[in-house]
Amino acid sequence: MDTIFALASAQGKAGVAVIRLSGPLAHEAAAALAGPDLPARGMRLRGLRDADGARLDEGVVLTFQGPSSFTGEDVAELQIHGSTASVNAVLHCLSDMDGLRMAEPGEFTRRALENGKMDLAQVEGLADLIDAETEAQRKQAQAVLAGELGQLAERWRRDLIRAASLLEAVIDFADEDVPTDVTPEVRGLVSGVMSDLKSEVAGVRIAERIRTGFEVAIVGPPNAGKSTLLNALAGREAAITSEYAGTTRDVIEVRMDLAGLPVTLLDTAGLRETSDHVEGLGIALARQRADNADLRVFLADGTEGLGIPFQPGDIHVLPKADLRDGTEDGISGKTGQGIDRLISQISCALSQRTATAGIATRERHRVAMKKALAALGDGLAVLESGADLYDIAAEELRTAIRALESLVGRIDVENLLDEIFASFCLGK
Repeated sequence: MDTIFALASAQGKAGVAVIRLSGPLAHEAAAALAGPDLPARGMRLRGLRDADGARLDEGVVLTFQGPSSFTGEDVAELQIHGSTASVNAVLHCLSDMDGLRMAEPGEFTRRALENGKMDLAQVEGLADLIDAETEAQRKQAQAVLAGELGQLAERWRRDLIRAASLLEAVIDFADEDVPTDVTPEVRGLVSGVMSDLKSEVAGVRIAERIRTGFEVAIVGPPNAGKSTLLNALAGREAAITSEYAGTTRDVIEVRMDLAGLPVTLLDTAGLRETSDHVEGLGIALARQRADNADLRVFLADGTEGLGIPFQPGDIHVLPKADLRDGTEDGISGKTGQGIDRLISQISCALSQRTATAGIATRERHRVAMKKALAALGDGLAVLESGADLYDIAAEELRTAIRALESLVGRIDVENLLDEIFASFCLGK
């Protein structure tokens, strides 16, 4: 394969910049810059020079020998001073070397996947970790990157391989000394996998919300103080406020970190009947975004007559507490009364929902698991018809196995054969 290189740290001026190389010529290229006698695996402080011997910079050169590296290939990293000029000079020298080329986006991680250093779910976890903005996102991404989803999928696949091998043994080795009634064990294995899959499928939506963020809509009539409340929650003037009703025409969004959860607060148009066409469009959009939001904060005297149903888990607070006498349960964006309590209510409501989150985080995962569930359900139904239909039941299990392959990798018929021979001593 080609030897690739790229700046692995962020663009721009910094204390240290990291340039990564991977491929068969990685160590040779590093030695061309830093001098000979670099170890196959280790660290050296060296001056870096171009092909003419001119000094480029001084930095730490780290070498990793494949397959014990991130990509599974020989890897070298150059940790140099993070000036734009120094980085460009080193990259220019590398680009002039034969056999080296600039890496494509994500190519280091792709090579790690192709060389078996990571599975597909771990690649997604790495991408999520890089994009993580909150503590909940970091923890979720770390779990996927650590291979928890892959381990779970591997356990499912192992149980299904065992179940399929039992059926295959009866079909292909009927004259050998093998159990003839394998239905109870197969049923138990398949039912256990189905139970786990159902739990994971149910938790995908919440897990995906942790990854992409929850939406919380502030709804209410005009002049209820929704924009003032949004500004108070955001700590800045995110929305225009005035004493005139109908000031907010569009949906104003503010991204926040609440108790480690990514939350987007939505300031919506005041809900009322209007003959103003533009305001009407804003109200229609407000209702649509509120319907699709994960949580609604009703800022109104009551929740009736707004055209948006109050759902379990939604929050209702009385607006403009600063203009009311003896209203301890109200809220005021102007004075800050009730703000901390509202933040706590939102955080608590969303945190309770995250308790049902699974390890699978993407729609792709849900589709694969649903496909596996459907195949396993069909397989169980056929299994109850007796040994005459074991071949059909086994094919349904293989369909489920192939569906789960898309989560972490591949499985071939050799695994089934190995299981058969190991369990029933039929490899003679």
